[in-house]
Amino acid sequence: MAATLHDVAKLAGVSIKTVSNVVNEYVHVRAETRQRVQRAIDELGYRPNLSARSLRSGKSGVISLVLPELGLSYFAQLADAVIERADVHGLIVQVEQTNGDREREIAMLSSPRRRLADGLIFSPLGMGQEDAGLLRVDYPMVILGERIFGGPVDHVTMRNTEGARAATELLLASGRRRVAVIGAHENEVIGSAGLRLEGYRQALAAAGIAYDPRLVTYTTLWHRANGAESMSGLIASGVEFDAVFAMNDALALGAMRVLQQAGYRIPEDVSLVGFDNIEEADFAVPSLTTIDPGRAPIATRAVDLLVERMASGALPESAEEILVDFEVVARESH
Repeated sequence: MAATLHDVAKLAGVSIKTVSNVVNEYVHVRAETRQRVQRAIDELGYRPNLSARSLRSGKSGVISLVLPELGLSYFAQLADAVIERADVHGLIVQVEQTNGDREREIAMLSSPRRRLADGLIFSPLGMGQEDAGLLRVDYPMVILGERIFGGPVDHVTMRNTEGARAATELLLASGRRRVAVIGAHENEVIGSAGLRLEGYRQALAAAGIAYDPRLVTYTTLWHRANGAESMSGLIASGVEFDAVFAMNDALALGAMRVLQQAGYRIPEDVSLVGFDNIEEADFAVPSLTTIDPGRAPIATRAVDLLVERMASGALPESAEEILVDFEVVARESH
């Protein structure tokens, strides 16, 4: 049978109240007593009843993180960064995946599992600007991503347009003039793809280069397979290009594989730049030049802001919108 609070108290030679004070990190416990109780906890393998503690305190010590998909390295590494930051605050992270499905995202906002947590960090992909009103919830929330701006809750995101412009400018600065794009989404304006395409177009315009729609390839997902398929189609089309801006690193890695199989040298024949700075980018051959959008600062700011809202016990009168800075990570592919 699992050890109880009574078992720990008996072994440590203290009252049940003293054990409770140690478990709940009450500060006014003598160091020698705390150590004795902790030794008893370790010896018995006692685990606090979090549900009971939650009922008493109104806090679970858990936050929810809802992401589109953990199969993409960016989101997996973002989850890792959120968990690391939450641990600094003594919080546990409950991770949920929506697969970017709008109905599932909406359901998550009132999910019984979410109610077990003290707050939510939410990255929607299926929901859009028209769904901003659905974010009016009665618990602390911070949203991530580029699907909803100016909503009723705090928002931490990256500088998509500026980062994509910097990526394109880097290619143009190396003398390239026919820069292809991989990963655009049909008719998207608000969203990562739409904002990054806008940054690409801004860089072309600033350089006096006409936008050529034949150089823009469209996908639905941003996986390696989509990058490979798009690059195969671009090569087959016969459109001339000397550089590629891939809207994320997974697309870039898929495109790199096809380029090399087709006999293109990188960067001699075709320069290639990605976006996200996932770990795999540093180990590609050649290593991938990319944009680091500030994944670690996004996680830190989101967790810290959520903790502030949880501590205040009140919903914000006005929501904060925080844009983190990006960095160009120059490697071998450009």
